[in-house]
Amino acid sequence: MEPLFHPPLHRQRHQFVVDFVKRNKPRKVLDLGCCECSLLKRLKFHREVHLLVGLDIDGTKVKKKMHELAPLSTDYLQPSYDQLCVELYEGSVTERDARLRGFDLVTSIELIEHLTLADVKRFSEVVFGYMTPAAAIISTPNCEYNPLLPGLRGFRHSDHKFEWSRAEFKSWALKVCSEFGYEVEFTGVGQPASGYQESVGFCSQIGVFRRLERGVDRNTLGGADAEEVYSYKLLCSINYPSLCDNNILRRVLVSEVLFGAEKLKSRWMEKKSCEGNASYAPIETEDGVEKHTACREEMRNVVSQCERGASEDQEEEDEGVCWTHFQSPQDSCTSRRCVSVPLDVLWSCCPRVSTLSGSLGNLRRLLMDEPDVELSQDGDAVLVTCHEQDLDEEEAQDDLEDSGYEQASRHHAAAAEQEDEWEASV
Repeated sequence: MEPLFHPPLHRQRHQFVVDFVKRNKPRKVLDLGCCECSLLKRLKFHREVHLLVGLDIDGTKVKKKMHELAPLSTDYLQPSYDQLCVELYEGSVTERDARLRGFDLVTSIELIEHLTLADVKRFSEVVFGYMTPAAAIISTPNCEYNPLLPGLRGFRHSDHKFEWSRAEFKSWALKVCSEFGYEVEFTGVGQPASGYQESVGFCSQIGVFRRLERGVDRNTLGGADAEEVYSYKLLCSINYPSLCDNNILRRVLVSEVLFGAEKLKSRWMEKKSCEGNASYAPIETEDGVEKHTACREEMRNVVSQCERGASEDQEEEDEGVCWTHFQSPQDSCTSRRCVSVPLDVLWSCCPRVSTLSGSLGNLRRLLMDEPDVELSQDGDAVLVTCHEQDLDEEEAQDDLEDSGYEQASRHHAAAAEQEDEWEASV
């Protein structure tokens, strides 16, 4: 039957709930009859929801699909401040459980038609009289639409106990509103062909219930003094990583600090290397006037490009980056050459670090006891160890200055010029 609709009818029902969530931004959402968690899998991406709960009487079906509600790898790599907890329960909608009271939104998508009429009465009492959600979305088949479905005989599903007409659904919904203090709006999904809307209505009829703010209704079954009942079996509880968790916040901050400090160190060393290479470029003289070779001009361009790679503010801040030696407290004989990156430089140059820490003082406090971050003795700078290849490049520059490279280059150039003149004269 569903291929008659585009998109398919079950997707239209779920999209109706998603659109409601986008507009109203409920924090706690409960899906009754969640089955294979199809609706929950869509709602977990809407982070205005902080608690997402599913309930179904068939725990086996829920267990087969509940792993699809687990966090993605990106949720761990880039956690946000949004909080999300997913809980799945096995139990009947005709039984009470205090853990599912007071939700912002309860959904029941194509569920009540699977209940007996006696259970529908208990369903009404549990959902509207005990759970007392701020809003509820109830959908059920509209039997008036059935003649338009080709090849259908009887109910749409073998497990359906009834299928209501629009008048029957309206009668039940208005009775619920009267007993438990709600108002309802009727709508649906699955438009009929042109000309049939008035006569048959939607294929799936929907009632959107909203609780009236008029105090505790006399028929409410769960007051402040009511006995707390726990009749559902918790199948799983999943907490998504969030920066609201201090442990996760510190882990992400340390990662960003190490990345930012390494980046600033590399940029600073590259800049120093460019400046050093430019000063060692060979020079030709003509009539006593220095003339830059193409090599010297090329190195000057490199230095200029390095300098343009950072803003003026960053250049000023980079002046605080410098060489230092770090002596391990555990081993006084051990000393390593490091680059010292001031925390104020790191905080101003790395937006992610400043956002996570909130202030420079808070950044210092959070890093003080972190074993993966080495701070200077005064706690004002991050020490980034120079790897062997970094030190080799720096030492090569020092050796180059002491080796007489410039004089040797000039001597080699002069010898080459004399050789050219000798060959030309032969």
